[in-house]
Amino acid sequence: MPRRMSIDLETFSTEDLKKSGLYRYVQSPDFQILLFAYSIDWGPVEVIDLAQGEQIPDHVVQALFDPTVTKHAYNASFEWYCLSKYFNLPHPEAWLNQWQCTMIHGMYLGYPGKLSAVGEALGLPEDKKKLSIGLSLIRTFCVPQRPTKNNGNRTRTLPQHEPEKWELFKEYCRQDVVTEMEVAKRLERFPMPEREWTLWRLDQVINLRGVAVDMDVVHGALAIDEQLTSQLIQEAVALTGVDNPNSVKQLTRWLSEEIGEEVEDLSKKTVEKLLAKVDEDKVRRVLEIRQQLSKTSVKKYQAIVNTVCADGRIRGLFQFYGANRTGRWAGRLVQVQNLPRNNISHLGMAREFVKQRKVDHIQLVYGNVADVLSQLIRTAFVPKPGHKLVVCDFSSIEARVVAWLAGEEWRLEVFRTHGKIYEASASQMFGVPIEQITKGSDLRQKGKIAELALGYQGGVGALVSMGALDMGLSAEELEDIVQRWRATNRRIVDLWRGLENAAIYVMQTGQAVGIRGLILAREYDPVTGQDFFTIQLPSGRKLYYPKPFLAENKLGKAALHYHVKNGSKWEPTSTYGGKLTENVVQAISRDCLAEALLRLHANGHHVVMHIHDEIVNETPDIAADVEAVERLMAEPMPWAPDLPLGAEGFVADFYQKG
Repeated sequence: MPRRMSIDLETFSTEDLKKSGLYRYVQSPDFQILLFAYSIDWGPVEVIDLAQGEQIPDHVVQALFDPTVTKHAYNASFEWYCLSKYFNLPHPEAWLNQWQCTMIHGMYLGYPGKLSAVGEALGLPEDKKKLSIGLSLIRTFCVPQRPTKNNGNRTRTLPQHEPEKWELFKEYCRQDVVTEMEVAKRLERFPMPEREWTLWRLDQVINLRGVAVDMDVVHGALAIDEQLTSQLIQEAVALTGVDNPNSVKQLTRWLSEEIGEEVEDLSKKTVEKLLAKVDEDKVRRVLEIRQQLSKTSVKKYQAIVNTVCADGRIRGLFQFYGANRTGRWAGRLVQVQNLPRNNISHLGMAREFVKQRKVDHIQLVYGNVADVLSQLIRTAFVPKPGHKLVVCDFSSIEARVVAWLAGEEWRLEVFRTHGKIYEASASQMFGVPIEQITKGSDLRQKGKIAELALGYQGGVGALVSMGALDMGLSAEELEDIVQRWRATNRRIVDLWRGLENAAIYVMQTGQAVGIRGLILAREYDPVTGQDFFTIQLPSGRKLYYPKPFLAENKLGKAALHYHVKNGSKWEPTSTYGGKLTENVVQAISRDCLAEALLRLHANGHHVVMHIHDEIVNETPDIAADVEAVERLMAEPMPWAPDLPLGAEGFVADFYQKG
């Protein structure tokens, strides 16, 4: 029988874990493991008080490094890296194959991320008072204290300062291991594929490797932003007379009085609409200032300052299975998944201006300083000296996957040949030869917006949300675009309907259904009471929909419902054919990215970032081979050999959009 060890740690560091991330937190000189709680082979939980001089027993140390004993923890990345520091391991990644993460297993099965939330979803008894006390104890012993007369002006609370609370804290640590084991016992009824554990371990390697940042750009941007913000606020005060132009309440009141109509908010869209219809110079300038102040948000630059490690690299940017329906990665700390796009020319020159804090030069060449700072955020990520970044992404991956999954042959032929899906879509929709549809033409615009908005059963509302009206299309022609797109993509429409009908059939009968290489099923465990609707993908991975049931949706139709974490509540939501299609297509696209990451790693490439369907490698100058990366990414998937993939890349001295 496989052996296991469950672990939970309590730690101290002067770094703020939420702001600085795991790696800077642990690398802090004052980092310390306070408590080490463990259980071996489901046995009693023991707590070792390292803060008060107790030592980890030899047999426990032996089990920690025994490759036949799998180490389990909730958010195991934390325990793995903390213990790697404690034991001074020079290569923590070499130890990863002995670890598994109970949190990731739960997210794979569609459960929430937090331990208390997954316990609630599984029906485990919850003591909210005990949880509250535990959080209070963490604030007492695990973070620096503000010196006051009441605490003797100390900056840290040690066990001897609060001995009774310390004993409670040890019990809290013990209970976390008990809860982790109870959760694990239930989750293990539905095992996670070994390939996903391999990917999780690779994710830890990528996060540990980190990516270098150009702190001259970061500090220059922050200094310019501070100067620019001060100037803009002073100008806005002079124009409006309000005390605080950053106050939405004060500025909306002033705008309402000036233009003679109610201004309810200052969202990006509201400001753009007001600018489009306001003629008065003073009001226009105030709105422009508002836009610039919104653009000058330097939260990501500040996040880089908060998270960068002593060697100039940022670590821990990616959360494995962050989107626990599809399995896609999520961004953490600097949130590289939603960096502003860059489209200004001469990026290198702009970076130099920012480094040298030459605001006048930026204004002269580019005009809008705030916009330049926003566009340069991604260029703060750089290779280490003597290296380049090789940036490569899958071409139109979701459009390719949905065409392949549905068997939409004309689309597949586009991707096997020229790849111009916007032009080809417009050609199909309007019966115009593709050669006559040029970039920037009205028909290409219609093809593009249709492709972006309609693939997952979107209608007129989806076109509007995607900006169809802002592109110059009239409201009257939107329904025609929807109908034309659906008429030329009948197999994709059939896929929506087929998935929706199959899901309902599975729920009604309990029988599994195969459709287009997918297997839809109901999985129930009578021992734990766990119940899932599942979709098995071509890769063998499954999508899990917890606690499913059939009920009428808002349209009065029978629909699949399942449970999700919504704010603080674990509650039901409904789905439909288009949404199931989106889940499956994004999940298959994710599996393509995952396979590419494994291939690149196996071939000696050093991945430092991956954003959506794009991979960024750090490569020695002489080995910056874009074509090799493109080939590895575009190789057929073993589980989808006829899926036509394409990848395009470039070499750069700093991260940018190609």
